[in-house]
Amino acid sequence: MRLAGIAVVVAAAAGAFAYVNGTLDPQRLTPKKLINVLETNNGVHPGFRRNHSKGVCVIGHFESSGEARSYSSAQVFNEARTPVVGRFALPAGNPYAPDSAVPIRSLALRFTQANGQQWRTGMNSMPVFPVGTPEAFYQLQQAQSPDPATGKPNPAAVPAFFGSHPEAAPFLAWIKTAKPSASYVTETYNSVNAFYLVNAAGQRQAVRWSMVPVAQGAPGATTPEGSDYLEKDLVQRIAAGPLRWQLNITLANPGDPVNDASKAWPDGRKVLNAGTLVLESTQPQLSGECRDINYDPLVLPAGIEASDDPLLAARSAGYANSYLRRTSEVSQLPAAKQEARQ
Repeated sequence: MRLAGIAVVVAAAAGAFAYVNGTLDPQRLTPKKLINVLETNNGVHPGFRRNHSKGVCVIGHFESSGEARSYSSAQVFNEARTPVVGRFALPAGNPYAPDSAVPIRSLALRFTQANGQQWRTGMNSMPVFPVGTPEAFYQLQQAQSPDPATGKPNPAAVPAFFGSHPEAAPFLAWIKTAKPSASYVTETYNSVNAFYLVNAAGQRQAVRWSMVPVAQGAPGATTPEGSDYLEKDLVQRIAAGPLRWQLNITLANPGDPVNDASKAWPDGRKVLNAGTLVLESTQPQLSGECRDINYDPLVLPAGIEASDDPLLAARSAGYANSYLRRTSEVSQLPAAKQEARQ
């Protein structure tokens, strides 16, 4: 019943987004089309997220430093401690993919304030997004789709796409040297999209944020073994003691792009140390608390607002569509099947 109630709310929000943006027009990009192309490229794995499918839940809290109080009225920056439920994951749609399959790692977090409001954020270890619009992202996914005639992607399609999208140059420059890390713990995670902090006087400041690792626990295996080494490493490290990341909030200067996640901001911007994320335990993703959380980046508390970056609305709507699909398939998850046999 709890899941059904949440699903109704999410469906309403997704419907509102589609109506306001005209995306119910079949000739335009819709959340359904976006998730369908992800399923085409990754296969359908019932009960799992359609992207970032392989992950692990983490439980902890956030300790505010107070530095962001003058910029935002959000309780998360004004209270000493805020509970957090998070999820580390691979940005891929196959829950059985080897951890070395992609060089990017992700971290999603839900902060639950004392007043009941939530802040949800999904971050990635890449510094910028490949493209700046939902339509371009959809076209990139199409370029990676199997050709019906061969069952394999057209090897010329992706290079052709990037050749016609010069905005992807910063991402391509980064990905050339990016290598799959042996640990979730050593990565910096970036919001990529811009948001606004809003203070009690209504003043707005455009920002991006990053979770930067600080002195961590004992290292896990020095050499990754097998295809599932990331979760093993995380469990081993967190068993030795809490793991910490510093929340750095970068303040935009006038003129910095706030509606295009493919563009980096120049160095030299003011950075706030907003506090410390402390992760204290892990849970399996198939039975942990994070499983049933939709880490929608537009779930924001008073004091944090979305920018007009079009990717944010697309992410929100796409996540909702994926959420509705996977929560209707929970009984098909491996853990549920095992419980049924018992």
